[in-house]
Amino acid sequence: MPAGNALPSETTAHLPFVDISQFHAGPAARERFIADLTRVLHDHGFFYLTGHGVDPKLIEDVIATSKRFFALPLEEKLKIEMVKSKHFRGYNRAGYERTRGQQDWREQVDINTEGEPVEITPETPAWKRLLGPNQWPEALPELKPLLLAYQAEVTRVGIDVLKAIAVALGQNEDAFAEIYDPQPSQLLKIIRYPGRDVAETDQGVGAHKDGGFVTVLLQDKVAGLRVQTEDGVWIDAPPVPGTFVINTGELLELATNGFVRADVHDVVAPPAGTERFSVAFFLGARYDATIPVIALPEELKRAERGISTDPLNPIFREVGQNHLKSRLRSHPDVARAHHADLLSPEQLKGEAVASSY
Repeated sequence: MPAGNALPSETTAHLPFVDISQFHAGPAARERFIADLTRVLHDHGFFYLTGHGVDPKLIEDVIATSKRFFALPLEEKLKIEMVKSKHFRGYNRAGYERTRGQQDWREQVDINTEGEPVEITPETPAWKRLLGPNQWPEALPELKPLLLAYQAEVTRVGIDVLKAIAVALGQNEDAFAEIYDPQPSQLLKIIRYPGRDVAETDQGVGAHKDGGFVTVLLQDKVAGLRVQTEDGVWIDAPPVPGTFVINTGELLELATNGFVRADVHDVVAPPAGTERFSVAFFLGARYDATIPVIALPEELKRAERGISTDPLNPIFREVGQNHLKSRLRSHPDVARAHHADLLSPEQLKGEAVASSY
């Protein structure tokens, strides 16, 4: 199905649908796809992705095994609590992450690229503190190989989408490879949102923009995701079986001087007595990369909007600095436990305003 066409579904929201298989079709289909995608990128920044080729059984297993993790006793989940990892990996209880200073009512596990820690000296770039191993639950050993397999698949999907975006911007499809090869950032979260009988507010996760290239979001069955349009209207993005929700992040807004939108979005906590599950993957550039401004074709350049600014959440073109900033702010307990030398007096006291990403 070409980009921008809606699937017939009672749950279809006001976001467009993009069939990425058309990017690999014949020349005529690809040309139509690219023209539609260019409009989607400028108007929305959010869309449902079909034709992605991810095995439905893998998706089913990831959701089912994530639910099994969250059903474990709390003491088992706390064995991999994020505060035990200086690399910001592991489990967070609901209310332990913040967006703009307010608690997010979701529990989650963060994993990133598996790696080895780097020896940190006064001369080492601070972002290298992010490199290292993940934490995995002893009580659910099958979670590690499953999530690493899924991480590899959504990395493939994310890079495929990014190549299509590059062509839609009038560039060679590998235009962004110089800032993601040989190792992009691969932040993956499995997430559970408890119902409002547990959550103290309706903020599942507060309003924010994502910081990377693209986000590949798998939703289970319960709605809650909302997207804010350019004119400030909130629209729902409910689950549609067989799709991912894709949204473009701040790196693309930076690289295109605002031609591509990084839309504000949030998640509303589900009704009392229910729970919501999702799996979010954030594809980002290499930590040592700097985001350039790409030269758009003249017809696209005329539609640049400039970079949106938020005094509470400044954006840096230095990828590692940007990602470390967001981790320090969104996980103040980890920051104080392992990175006190990077914090301001206000942050050390827990008084600074935090941001989810």
